[in-house]
Amino acid sequence: MAPESPTEAGDGTISSGSNSPDKRRIDKTKRSRWATRKMTVKSSSLKRLSLIGRQTLKPSHNEKKRQSGGSDALQSQQPGEEDAGDADEEEEAHGPGPRQLYFNQPLPPSMIDEDGSPLQQFTRNKIRTAKYTPLSFLPKNLWFQFQNIANIFFLFLVILVIFPIFGGTNPGLNAVPLICIVAITAIKDAVEDYRRTILDNELNNAPVHRLCGWNNPNVLEDNVSTWRKIKKATSKFFGTMWHTIERLWKKEDEAARQRRAGIYENSDPRASVDTRATHAASTQRQSFVSATEEIQMTPVASPLPTQENDGHLDVQRPATSYSYEGGAEAKFDALKGDVINHDLAASGNARFHKDAWKSLAVGDFVRLYGDDELPADIIILSTSDPDGACYVETKNLDGETNLKVRQALRCGRAMKHARDCERAQFMIDSEPPQANLYKYNGAIKWQQKVSDSTTHEMSEPVTIDNVLLRGCNLRNTEWVLGVVLFTGHDTKIMMNAGITPSKRARIARELNFNVICNFVILFVMCLIAAIVNGVAWATTDSSLYYFDYGSIGSTPSMTGFITFWAALIVFQNLVPISLYISLEIVRTLQAIFIYSDVEMYYEKIDAPCVPKSWNISDDVGQVEYIFSDKTGTLTQNVMEFKKATINGQPYGEAYTEAQAGMQKRLGVDVDKEAGKIRAEIAAAKVQALEGLRQLHPNPYLHDEDMTFIAPDFVEDLSGKHGPQQKEANEEFMLALALCHTVIAEKQPGDPPKMEFKAQSPDEAALVATARDMGFTVLGHTGDGINVNVMGEDRHYPILNTIEFNSSRKRMSAIVRLPDGRIVLYCKGADSVIYSRLKRGEQQELRKETADHLEMFAREGLRTLCIAKRYLTEQQYQTWLKEHQVAATALDEREEKLEVVADQIEQELTLIGGTAIEDRLQDGVPDTIALLGDAGIKLWVLTGDKVETAINIGFSCNLLNNDMELIRLQTIEDETGQTQPEEYLRQVEAALDQHLSTFGITGSDEDLKVARHEHKAPPDTHALVIDGFTLRWVLDKELKQKFLLLCKNCKSVLCCRVSPAQKAAVVSMVKTGLDVMTLSIGDGANDVAMIQEADVGVGIAGEEGRQAVMSSDYAIGQFRFLCRLVLVHGRWSYRRLAETISNFFYKNMIWTFSIFWFQVFCNFDITYIFDYSYIILFNLFFTSIPVILMGVLDQDVSDTVSLAVPQLYRRGIERLEWTQRKFWLYMLDGVYQSVMVFFIPYLTVINSNFVTFNGLDVSDRLRLGCYIAHPAVLTINLYILINTYRWDWIMLLVVVISDLFIFFWTGVYTSTTYSGSFYNAAPQVYAEATFWACFFITPVICIFPRFAIKALQKVYFPYDVDIVREQVNQGKFDRLIKPESADEAQEGSSSGSSRSSKRSSKKSKHMQYGSVDEDKRPIYPPSVATHNTRAQNGSDGTDYTGHETSMDAPPRSTSVEDLPDPLPVRPSIDRARPSYDRIRASMDRVRPSYTQSSDFTSAARLSRVESSQSGHHQLSNSLLNRTRLRGMSIISNKSKP
Repeated sequence: MAPESPTEAGDGTISSGSNSPDKRRIDKTKRSRWATRKMTVKSSSLKRLSLIGRQTLKPSHNEKKRQSGGSDALQSQQPGEEDAGDADEEEEAHGPGPRQLYFNQPLPPSMIDEDGSPLQQFTRNKIRTAKYTPLSFLPKNLWFQFQNIANIFFLFLVILVIFPIFGGTNPGLNAVPLICIVAITAIKDAVEDYRRTILDNELNNAPVHRLCGWNNPNVLEDNVSTWRKIKKATSKFFGTMWHTIERLWKKEDEAARQRRAGIYENSDPRASVDTRATHAASTQRQSFVSATEEIQMTPVASPLPTQENDGHLDVQRPATSYSYEGGAEAKFDALKGDVINHDLAASGNARFHKDAWKSLAVGDFVRLYGDDELPADIIILSTSDPDGACYVETKNLDGETNLKVRQALRCGRAMKHARDCERAQFMIDSEPPQANLYKYNGAIKWQQKVSDSTTHEMSEPVTIDNVLLRGCNLRNTEWVLGVVLFTGHDTKIMMNAGITPSKRARIARELNFNVICNFVILFVMCLIAAIVNGVAWATTDSSLYYFDYGSIGSTPSMTGFITFWAALIVFQNLVPISLYISLEIVRTLQAIFIYSDVEMYYEKIDAPCVPKSWNISDDVGQVEYIFSDKTGTLTQNVMEFKKATINGQPYGEAYTEAQAGMQKRLGVDVDKEAGKIRAEIAAAKVQALEGLRQLHPNPYLHDEDMTFIAPDFVEDLSGKHGPQQKEANEEFMLALALCHTVIAEKQPGDPPKMEFKAQSPDEAALVATARDMGFTVLGHTGDGINVNVMGEDRHYPILNTIEFNSSRKRMSAIVRLPDGRIVLYCKGADSVIYSRLKRGEQQELRKETADHLEMFAREGLRTLCIAKRYLTEQQYQTWLKEHQVAATALDEREEKLEVVADQIEQELTLIGGTAIEDRLQDGVPDTIALLGDAGIKLWVLTGDKVETAINIGFSCNLLNNDMELIRLQTIEDETGQTQPEEYLRQVEAALDQHLSTFGITGSDEDLKVARHEHKAPPDTHALVIDGFTLRWVLDKELKQKFLLLCKNCKSVLCCRVSPAQKAAVVSMVKTGLDVMTLSIGDGANDVAMIQEADVGVGIAGEEGRQAVMSSDYAIGQFRFLCRLVLVHGRWSYRRLAETISNFFYKNMIWTFSIFWFQVFCNFDITYIFDYSYIILFNLFFTSIPVILMGVLDQDVSDTVSLAVPQLYRRGIERLEWTQRKFWLYMLDGVYQSVMVFFIPYLTVINSNFVTFNGLDVSDRLRLGCYIAHPAVLTINLYILINTYRWDWIMLLVVVISDLFIFFWTGVYTSTTYSGSFYNAAPQVYAEATFWACFFITPVICIFPRFAIKALQKVYFPYDVDIVREQVNQGKFDRLIKPESADEAQEGSSSGSSRSSKRSSKKSKHMQYGSVDEDKRPIYPPSVATHNTRAQNGSDGTDYTGHETSMDAPPRSTSVEDLPDPLPVRPSIDRARPSYDRIRASMDRVRPSYTQSSDFTSAARLSRVESSQSGHHQLSNSLLNRTRLRGMSIISNKSKP
């Protein structure tokens, strides 16, 4: 084994000879990390106990046997995990079991078969979101198509026509319509699936460096079955054919050709990587033991690759979590776990080569590089960081772009080269694949050599912190070496995604009922024909018996039977196959128009709106609920520092979306105001930049990157208003530059550029602003941070960093200043910081800062507070000892670390606050407002934290200050003592309480009413729920109550939800309320809900591949959703509804015309029309106008559709396609068929002979000519009447369709090929009776429809009729013709007045007698800081109460020598445009602080401060922390 390097003691310090331990403690930066992932029920301490027990292979008293079996190491499960969800349990019970992976070791006999092949079979890493392969396309697609009952019927008719006895004349011609519809649908499906296949191939063929030249015993090489070989050969054959054809018109670059052939650029072996760090600074940094590790282990420096001797260990055993199985009597002082067997010689054949993702197999070694996307779920063995840390971006999993830290296994950190992988011998014991993104349990085991003859089996737990999940991106890490754990559809991201569903439009599903109704009508007509014809042949006293040749059947009953099937063929158009062909054409053309809409083209990434599913465009016009992700969908996830309050002075000029929304509600002309304000901000930016460059020439200041626009701040920083404010501003910016965990990257250039990568985008924004103001973080060293302060390079030793987590809501850095003093800087949520301020001080400053923070929050900004505390050397050393004890504890280490941190984060002095804007995408508030006006309810489902989601809710106007916020929250008991029944009881009680507010109980009767109620709920309530609570409300017993509560809330925000929970919420609403749903997202964490919704929309972008691959529509920005839904969706729904109704109508006319003729010929199924008429009727005579109606018709233009979004509500209520409408059109068709048949029949029945052969025009084919012409004219006129937009194309097609029957009759009857129909055209057209019928019949047919439609539009107009009339009156000319300045001005004036009327109801807040947390009115999170009252015993000191100038000389750090307070801060009077604007807005919407002081949180803060001040012993701090955790920052619900 390798020789031991100087080891770290249990306290995390390096023990090495002559170095002073105390000095090492001071110089070394310690970091305390808490897990930032979401914990499941009872998953904290119990998981730790289980892992400890798993290492020693001794079952813990808390364990129980796992039902799925597997290895002993994995046959334990904590009681707290048994209620992890029915879905997960079922998945584990029936899915793949636990797995054991061996590396450079033979598989045990129990895991191989008689041939020596592995028994375990693992999923391939090749994924497929496409539904078809070239081999399966034909059978699978036909199977899907013939699940449609109409297609089965048409196939049956084709088979019937084959037999001449049923009167069929041309079976081939009769099969053409069915062949056309199947072929068109198949081509459409093939194109859709081909696009998915292209994306799949792009992902599957992405390059990754895989270790080649070594044997992976876990999988069988070249394990390709015969079936797979056939599929691969077929796919290759068809792919080659297609690419050959494609290259005829499309050139392919060489790189693409090589990638397609599996050849990658620079595919030579990549040089092995020695111990290098991502940044030079990090080579010296050795972090303190990460608190994210569930079990603490003694860290030591990794050896260089050349250090390969025995490393005899003769020191004592440390306090470590490594477990030993036997030989525990050996005593060690330090033991370095290492999976590399240094006695094993490496063959040297192994090399890391570029390979495709799809080639990865479970058990492969892979090397990943910076910015790579992860191809599989991978266990980290080593990284370029000496401490084994790496950073990942999990946007595709949970929607968050902040970086997360993952740790390499300690036993693998010595692995750097391919030869190390050859010599590493270990086994991984893993749990089965499961969908929980935040949980993984496993263990790695190896034989550790202790002496020349002694080895011990050791193990180390593997948690989710040691695993990189597929879909994430590696960031700020040069390389990572790992082993593949799960592949393909076993990875967590794919298990959350589900399979690609086959979606059918709602109209298409409802159409089946109408088709069945027509089947019943058709059956009755055929039955009548069979009975009448059979009876006619059975009578013996009629002329038929004497003069005819006899029936086809041998008996009357047989004749009736044959007549039944013959009638089925003749009347088949009653179930119109042409309808299905036409609908496919209409939907395809609609998709083309959507794709071609330039108004939905996002030029920045060259992304039009791409319809990926062409058959659900009408569903987009019926959407009632939209479920949206937040990060990357509503927001850009770009944080910009906008404002600050320092020493009571507000700084920053900004104009946010929330402020614009507030002004809009007050009746302000937002566009005009925005232009004015942005001009002011631009001028202020120029002034601020000039001032900054006069202060010092900052080379890292770039004009375009500066977001903190504050000329007054620059003036104060220069000392214009006195030294006190200058010092305060310097201290504030220095705190931002020192209290963080960001990684600085210097980008080369002239001038250079400093960029920052952080675990939180907020943190990066804070440090970037400090850079712009002259406090530039240059980088980290082993013991501190280098900062350029106004041109002077300084080094600040960081003694400890206590990092942020979701329960602490703060982070701190303990810094040694250049003058020797020790200061703690703390930043965090305002309520958290205020509760830790030194009691009785800074009365005025607290009040003003709270006032400013509230105003910032009302602007939709995310607020933080900054505070500090000076420490004496003795205070710090005392605390450090307690911190080291907590950090090395095995039991409740996280809790103890938090308690110790809480001790030092007390007695703080307030410095100021920050306000950061999470930039919304362009047009998000307006889009949400338009969708809301249309009656669409928008729910936000996000993996982000509650406070962030609420802030965004205010920014995009989902929430406002008049709403009462219902907060459903159940606190997770991490001790595991709370039973599931107790959680359910708590949640049910909360649901019952809130349901009573709306006067409902959640009963079945309430649900029945809700399913028929489509009105938008009033703007009185909003609901916020977290993922843990959501898990319980989705229980089958509570789901209905939760659904009804949400339906009565204007906005619903679900936070911290997993992808599976997103899909469950969508499914709950879709099935529970029977409504149309749409989901929109941009990441892989949104795939499940996109597939679950009726319509899935993916936002195309740099990180949006997964969502786009699974979506039905891909758009570039959220704002395009408005046009997609309100314009194209509404048009498509209305068009298709009208098209289908008209199709049924026209086929009723045609079919019943034939039926009426059968009355006069004993239903012997004699054709009244020439067969060419029957073929051309649905092909040329009537189909094209109705198809054009479905493609081009517009009731109002797109501009008016967006101006009057209320028109969309008819789609939500499904009023365009109803059963009533269907039957009215059917009855109208029957009436018109009577007129179309009997008017010509009665006209010509007594006509004279006009032909030389003795036939008159009343022979059946010429009578059919009399009937067909007016029928075609009537049908096309009817379609024209039902069309709103009569443009030249529509009129031309109608005229051509009407004339075509004349053209066809003339041409066709001029040849003898027409048989007995020869010369019918000149004979019929010469008759005056024909022209009389031709003009009179349509008038009589159309008149009832025309009269009813006229009466309806005059006396019972629809909304669209009123809007169309207003358009004709010119009331929308300001929108349609914006170039008319005068009209635009008049329109805006009237719009402003209307807006003023709407907002005339002033917003006000109720007075509250109690300031209990659950009864405060709704505000963004910063309302907790409204400390507006003086505290008893205040000494009136201000910001400078505990500090002196930063440049002061070193001085004693005893308590007696701390600096005295300076004089009270002077007031600075000057114009602050942004501050004055928001203050004016606040004064208009709510009473002043003096009037509303009863509901401020000063009293609560006083109570909290009292509990937090004084002596903070360990037990007291734990008690305070526990009590505070139960206090919600956001009120559950405001009550009057």
